[in-house]
Amino acid sequence: MNDDSSKRRLGRGLAALIGEMDQPIQAGAAPAPVNPDRRVPIEFVSRNPRNPRRQFDEGELQDLANSIRQHGIVQPVVARTIGTDRYEIIAGERRWRAAQLAGFTEIPVIIRDVDDRTALEIAIVENVQRSDLNPLDEALGYEQLIAEHGYTQNDLGEIIGKSRSHVANSLRLLKLPEPVRDMLSEGSLSAGHARALIPTSDPATLARNIVAKGLSVRDAERLAQNDIRAQNDPNYAKAARRDEKDADTLALERTLSDSLGLEVTVSHKASGGHLRISYKTLDQLEEICRLLERR
Repeated sequence: MNDDSSKRRLGRGLAALIGEMDQPIQAGAAPAPVNPDRRVPIEFVSRNPRNPRRQFDEGELQDLANSIRQHGIVQPVVARTIGTDRYEIIAGERRWRAAQLAGFTEIPVIIRDVDDRTALEIAIVENVQRSDLNPLDEALGYEQLIAEHGYTQNDLGEIIGKSRSHVANSLRLLKLPEPVRDMLSEGSLSAGHARALIPTSDPATLARNIVAKGLSVRDAERLAQNDIRAQNDPNYAKAARRDEKDADTLALERTLSDSLGLEVTVSHKASGGHLRISYKTLDQLEEICRLLERR
């Protein structure tokens, strides 16, 4: 079997494995090429150093540990054999960590004997499907599969059930400087904010401003567009500095835009200013008129 045909079938194979991997073997079920569930001393189970997920919220882990103390581990950890009575986690590291916090000495484990590539693929798919990866870890996982196993963006899209453009946009985040990637990893900056900053002249400074002022993705995109235009037009850069809006004005624009469901811009100076409401259809214009007449 050549690599191309193997990759084309990979998505279906992984989907089947993901679908069954957290399910215990049922009594009377047809034989399957897997080992039955077993309980394993927790010290015999180790994390996978290649797991794309690197961030674990301590508060969420503690909440899960409390739940585990009360209800036990509902879903077994999925692992592979790495030596005599030794196992490496494929999926379920969060449960493994929480079980340790809960004081468990054993955990239920399902064994899947797979190679490095498949273990990484399963870890990525499982985390993406459960939204357990932050955008940076997701991008790093994709990059690892491309670099080490020669997958294309189309291959990855089929594996994780996402579009090729989703994979491409994720990988673009890796172009950002380290300070911005840190904010993305911590969750103080969203993927939408971060993507807007990629083509700008100073993403780190803009990112700090966005976080400090609590700006929306739309505000971030506007800042990025202004920065890009300023790179190409010195006169625009001077005008932009004169017209730069403060955080209160931007917050007012967001509030009015959210209230009306339309784009609202406010220009304010000491001598006065103006408010502009943008509409695209006559129905939107009529709704604005009704609101004004009602008041």
